[in-house]
This record gives sequence, C-alpha cells and structure tokens, in this order.
Amino acid sequence: MTSTIEDYALLADGRCAALLGRGGSVDWLCWPRFDSDPSFAALLGSEDDGFWSIAPATAPRRASRCYRDDTLVMETGFECESGRVRAIDLMAVDTAAPCLVRIVEGCEGHVDMRMRLRAHGGCDAVEIAHDPLNEANSALLRAGVGAMILCSDVPLQTRGQSLIEAVFTLHAGERVTFTLTHGDTPAHGPASPLQALHDTERYWRHWIERFDNNRTLWPQAVRRSLLTLKALIYRPSGAMVAAPTTSLPETPGDSLNWDYRYCWLRDGSFAVEALLEAGFHEEARAWRDWLLRTLGASRRRIHVMYRVDGRRVPAERIVESLAGWQGARPVRFGNAAATQYQPDVFGEALDCLYLTRRAGIAAAPEEPALEARIVGWLLDHSAMPGSGIWETRGAPRHHTLSRVMAWVALDRFIKHRCEDGPGPGDALVQRAAGLHRKLHEEVCTRGWDTRRGAFVRSYGESQLDASVLLIPLVGFMRADDPRMSATIDVVRAELSEDGLIRRWRRGESEAAQEGALLACSCWMADCLYLRGDESAAHAQFERVLAVANDLGLLAEEYDVRVRSLVGNFPQALSHLAIVKTALLLSGSTQGHRSGG
Repeated sequence: MTSTIEDYALLADGRCAALLGRGGSVDWLCWPRFDSDPSFAALLGSEDDGFWSIAPATAPRRASRCYRDDTLVMETGFECESGRVRAIDLMAVDTAAPCLVRIVEGCEGHVDMRMRLRAHGGCDAVEIAHDPLNEANSALLRAGVGAMILCSDVPLQTRGQSLIEAVFTLHAGERVTFTLTHGDTPAHGPASPLQALHDTERYWRHWIERFDNNRTLWPQAVRRSLLTLKALIYRPSGAMVAAPTTSLPETPGDSLNWDYRYCWLRDGSFAVEALLEAGFHEEARAWRDWLLRTLGASRRRIHVMYRVDGRRVPAERIVESLAGWQGARPVRFGNAAATQYQPDVFGEALDCLYLTRRAGIAAAPEEPALEARIVGWLLDHSAMPGSGIWETRGAPRHHTLSRVMAWVALDRFIKHRCEDGPGPGDALVQRAAGLHRKLHEEVCTRGWDTRRGAFVRSYGESQLDASVLLIPLVGFMRADDPRMSATIDVVRAELSEDGLIRRWRRGESEAAQEGALLACSCWMADCLYLRGDESAAHAQFERVLAVANDLGLLAEEYDVRVRSLVGNFPQALSHLAIVKTALLLSGSTQGHRSGG
C-alpha cells in the first residue's frame, strides 16, 4: 500500500473501478459495480486485505508513470540495475464481465519480475490450470466476495491458501500479459489482452475527441476531468457515483470517513451543467433519465442519494475487519446520510431538469408530474428544517443554502409551467410564486448576518459557510450585488487557507480539522469572475489545479498542513467544478443556468 492518496491512479470501465499505486499494486477494486464489496481492500488495511501487484522483484532505481494520452490506460516505467520494463494497466471496456488487463514489456536488458495476488477475505478454493498447447495458465479463485479468473502467459503457483504468485524474467522485446476477470466464465474476459488494450484506448479517445480544446485556457485539466467523470458514470443506468472509494478520511487519522460509492441527487445539477457546457449532451440526458426513473419510483419519499441502479442505499455498517487508511477508523459500507431530510435536493433535482431543457433536450413526458409532486411537498412542508448540503449529523436547522435551493425548485417550476404549461394563472403556480417571493425575502433577512456583513451558514447563527458561494451560481442573486460581493470578501478573508477555501473556519463544526474543500475553491473563482475580478479568479482557480496529483486527479479536499489530498478519491464534485470553472473563466459557457 502506498503512503499518500496522490500515489494512486484510477482504472475504470463505466461499471466498476480500481486504484493502482505507483509501485504497481492494485489496492482497491470493487466489482462488478462501483458499490459492490471490495475484492481488493489493501487501501483500507494491509496486503492481507487483498491486492494484486506486478513489479520488479527488487526495488527499482526510479519509476515514472502517466496516462496514455486521452485515455484511462496507465503506463508505468520501472528502471532497475539490470534493465528497464514498462507496465500497461487498464480495465477493458468491451468485455461481458469486468476485466483488469495488465501487460508487462521488456524495454532494455532484463528484469526479474514478481506477480502476487490475494483476494479480500481469502479464497475458499483456488484451481490452477495449464494449457500446454496454447502456453496459457489460469487460476480460478472462489472467494467470499465472488469468483475471479486469473489468466497469464507465465506459470502460476499458490503460496498458502490465498496467495497466488508468478516469478519470471523479462528481457528486452518480450511481453507477458495477465487478465483478471470477474466471475467464473473464461469467455466473459477479453479474447486477447492486446486487442483489449487497442479497443480501450480507442473508446476513451473517441469519447473525449468531442471536446474542443479552444474552449478553455486549461484544456488538459478539463480533458482529464471529463475522462474521470465519464469513468465514474455507471454506463447501464447513466448515474454518476460521487467517488469510487469509501472511508478515505477527511482528516488524517480521524473518524469522519464516509462511503461515497453512491449517486447524490445534489451532484445531478452540477454534473448536468458541466456535461452540457462541455458538449456531452448524451451523458447529461442519461443522467436526467436516471433521475426521472429513480424519483418516479420513490413514491413515498425522495432520498438524498441512491445506488447506481436507483435502489435505496444500504444501511451504514462498520467493517471491523479493516484497519482503515493509515489507521483511520471506522471503515464504513453504506451511508446513513441517505436517511436525512435535506431540502436542497429538491432544488437540485428540478434544476437538473431545467438545465437539460435549456440546452435543447426535449422534456420527458413525466417531468411535469414529478415537478408538481416536488413543489406540492415543498409547499406543504416549507417550515420544516433539515440537514444541510454538508450532511452534518446534528440537529436539523434552516440552512441558508437549503432555503436558497428551495427557492430554486420553485423558480424552475414556475418557469416551466409558464413557458410550456398552463401559465401564471394556474393555482399551483400561484401558490409556488407566493412561497418563491417569501423565501427570497427570508434568505435576504434571516440568512444575512448584519454584524458579519455576510450571508451565513444557517438562520440565527453567525458561522460562515462556503456553501453560500453557490447563491449567485444558481441565479438567486448576482455576484456583484453589494450583499453577495461583501459575502465573497468575508468568506475569502476568513475561510481561505494557503489560497484554498475551507467549508468552515478551522476549529468550528464537527469536521474542525478537515482540509480545504476543492469545489468551494472553484466556487470562489466563479464568484470572483462573475463580479468582474478576473485576475483574482484565475489565480484562485490555478491554486486548485496546483494540488492535483501528477495524473491530474483530485480528491474531495486538500490539507495544507500535511500538503496532501484527503478524502475519497478521485472525487466527482471536484472534477465537475474544474470543468465548469475552466469554461466559465475562459468565457465559453453557454449560459444554460439563470434565475433571479
């Protein structure tokens, strides 16, 4: 297991994901879906918890790595005393079952190599087979997390009951391939590892070529973020997971460790806006359709998050057998925040539908009924407090942003009904318009702290919260409005830490020592740009880009004290913010969102 989150690379196929360390070890793999139990979990413990390593038998003198251009295919070079090898790692995209493909090539001299694999939870049985005719070797692993088939060009052997190993020497010009396929059917894997490599590279490059580099001053950062976001979309349903990991701590060694392998409604409007602005209408439509199916099936209550297939998130449980990332416990599977009442999600859901219509995507037939259902519920429960955008597990309250997003829900509903529905005379529209006006006035009075001269976290409190930076971004108030402009300055002065924006002041809140939230730093750049401070906006954004790892990947947060990314990795919200901010600051957004 590597020592920092930055050391990992993402491998994914649109169904599941793995994290590959610099040293050649896959330390995290959940399949056949993002939210499946892990087959490799050394990330949250040790090698005893499952891993798959292919590396020189002795430590190399130096190593280098990169993604092959415009793909999620990793290439790692190992330089040793006796020679040099190249490792190519990917998740095949066109196989019947998820499959990891690993190819090792000799470049110079010769290098002794070692392959080791252990499944999480151990193996109930391992069956080794050798096909002398085709010089092929395979191992069928039956483990508690499911079956896997390992195929190799070199002989395989077992060490004890659960470790599979191969030792071989690679000379210049030679190649050895390995594939690991989920399930117990060999035919579900690739017919050829090299063909899988070719097909996977072509898939990613064909997808990203739709993005026009001329639209932004930061084309490489945007392309890598878009590829990462595409990798986090579950292709069978169109839903995007927040991250492929669980329980990577927001504070080193702390207990604020959450499972992010699910789909947040809140991410919907961020995702749809970023995808539409970047020109990926097909993915935006797929997310919209998943949202409609999922909320249409949630007849009794709309939840904060769902699984990739639209089902309920499982109850949160503590996994005692895993020691946690660098000892940070507990490790959680499932997420209890799914049961919270977070009124902002209504605004995000209706904004998602609004954004797709504004981009020219035809409204689905079920949209009006769903919108009316949500607005009717808001009208009947407008005084009900809830948990906020950050999902703190304290007493419900009226969070300023939650009230803003309730206003957004009403705003988008009214626009739709007046433009394509019964018009302003409709009884439900008139009721919504009344609450729409009331909420705007309420936020501007009760969400505003006169002493601080800023919008604050929640009514009746004076604590700052960077989430209020979203106020102008959803059309509630212009960024150059004197109240919003003052808020931007106060947040920037009090929540900035080494140029990055924290959610709260250090020492306040249940996550008192967490790092700076990278999405908040992008929102600050957006606000600065929208009020006319372009140079400050560019500097703010480039500060965020500077903390990405060498592959361009970002976690949820960055801890300036330890100079490291923290939180689940890679994080969709961070990369969504990168795309949107890079396009906004380059003057090339299409203006899909408006309000006020």
